[in-house]
Amino acid sequence: MNELFAICRTIEIDEDRPSGFWLAVRTETGEAKPWPIVIGRKGNRFFGYENACPHTGSRLDTEPGQFLDEDGNFLTCGKHRAQFDLDTGNCFIGPCRGQQLTPVILVIDDGDVCVTGVELAEEDGLDRGD
Repeated sequence: MNELFAICRTIEIDEDRPSGFWLAVRTETGEAKPWPIVIGRKGNRFFGYENACPHTGSRLDTEPGQFLDEDGNFLTCGKHRAQFDLDTGNCFIGPCRGQQLTPVILVIDDGDVCVTGVELAEEDGLDRGD
C-alpha cells in the first residue's frame, strides 16, 4: 500500500493552524469507514495524526479551529484539554497522559501533502456538515 493520496497543497497548511480533514478508508470487508485526520506543520516539517483523542476517541477539534494551545506549541483536545507533542503525538498533560495519538504517514510530493499506507475509499459518502 505505497500509493499516495493527495489531501491538500503544502501552502494550504498554516504553521499556526493545523487543518482537519474527513476521509474514508476501506475496511477489511470493503466498506467505507469515516477517517478524520489532522495535518499540521512546524516550519518545513509536516505531521499527521488521526483526529481522535486516545482518552475517549472524540475529535480533538470539538471547538472549531481549536487544535493548538494558546501559544501554538501543542495539539490540544478541545473536549478534555489534553495536550500532545506535535512531533511524537505523545500526551503529556491531561486524562490520557502517557498515551499517544495514532500517526498518519505523510509524504510531500511536488507541493502536495499526501497520505500513504492506507486504502482510501474512492467516494467518501460521508456528507459531513461538521
